[in-house]
Amino acid sequence: MHPETHLALHHVRTAELRAEADAYGLVAAARKPRHLRTRLGWALVGVGLRLATNPRTAVALP
Repeated sequence: MHPETHLALHHVRTAELRAEADAYGLVAAARKPRHLRTRLGWALVGVGLRLATNPRTAVALP
């Protein structure tokens, strides 16, 4: 394969990858933010951990 052909294929593939990256950036920016949902989930995890480690709320196993 001639070096010019190889270089031309490289440029075509580079352009395709950049187009995919640009399209992904637009899709990622259009998504709904999930920041509140994430914070609420971690708050519930924290409450669950506090309840699990509190000796007054722990259930005694037989």
